[in-house]
Amino acid sequence: MWPLVVVLLLGSVRCGSAQLIFNAIKSVEYTLCNQTVVIPCFVNNVETKNITELYVRWKFKGENIFIFDGNQRMSKPSSNFSSAEIAPSELLRGIASLKMAKSDAVLGNYTCEVTELSREGETIIELKYRVVSWFSPNENILIVIFPVLAILLFWGQFGIVTLKYKSNYTKEKAIFLLVAGLLLTVLVIVGAFLFIPGEYSTKNASGLGLIVLPTIILILLHYCVFMIAMGMSSFTISILILQLLGYVLSVVGFSLCVSECIPVHGPLLISGLGIIALAELLGLVYMKCVGKSALFLLAYARNFKYIIWIMLLVDSYCLGPKKRMSNSKNEKTQQMPLYFLNN
Repeated sequence: MWPLVVVLLLGSVRCGSAQLIFNAIKSVEYTLCNQTVVIPCFVNNVETKNITELYVRWKFKGENIFIFDGNQRMSKPSSNFSSAEIAPSELLRGIASLKMAKSDAVLGNYTCEVTELSREGETIIELKYRVVSWFSPNENILIVIFPVLAILLFWGQFGIVTLKYKSNYTKEKAIFLLVAGLLLTVLVIVGAFLFIPGEYSTKNASGLGLIVLPTIILILLHYCVFMIAMGMSSFTISILILQLLGYVLSVVGFSLCVSECIPVHGPLLISGLGIIALAELLGLVYMKCVGKSALFLLAYARNFKYIIWIMLLVDSYCLGPKKRMSNSKNEKTQQMPLYFLNN
């Protein structure tokens, strides 16, 4: 009886040692930003110190996609997974992870089989794809809102110019402002439609470019509006310099974001667009509250000398008859005989 129990125990121990134990990894994800895909496979109880005793096989949907034969030191990927490879030097540490190019990766279940002499085991890992947004939701909103706000503020300035400064511009200037403003509005609207929240793509990058780059037109329009309304002053020049600085920041941020799958310079781009909108707001407030009085003072200063001349002419006209009467009276007195004067 006891010998039979001992044999059974030894058999169970032997059967347990015949199995390789894997880390339980159910799935792994990759994104658009990955250049390569790594499917992990970790064996916890590899005992051999000789790589010739190891044999690794990766399967996808029951078909072999990669084989490594340690005895022959041979790696053989299938034609559909030509970039697949493992690191043979890591096998003795129990690492049999499969690495391949993103272009060869196919979603689904992959099976990793490892054999060490008489021991073997397998594990199944599911490869998934995860969608990663190019910008965060808040960044997407701000990137669209700031240029749209700047354009609305420009149209407010255009309305002030057409209503309050009719005598300061010609029909050609008004048409130029109208056409340029409409062109800018159309470009930004098209860019906003192309710039759909989601992964990085050529479509999204083109939309972002149509939103950011045409804002240089706003600076030109801002300059024209100032020249028509009140002329250039230190304050208006400061506004234009501020707006130009915002444009430079937004263009630099755009170039950095386009070159990265997950942009880390989004705040730089957004800050530039925000400065552009702020400059438009300052220009509108200046034109609304200060521009008219400044124009009046400027006109008054230019015509001050003419006002003085008019006052002098009016004064001379009022005093002129009295002086003539006094002069004629003196002449009559001089012409009277001395006799009448003595009496």
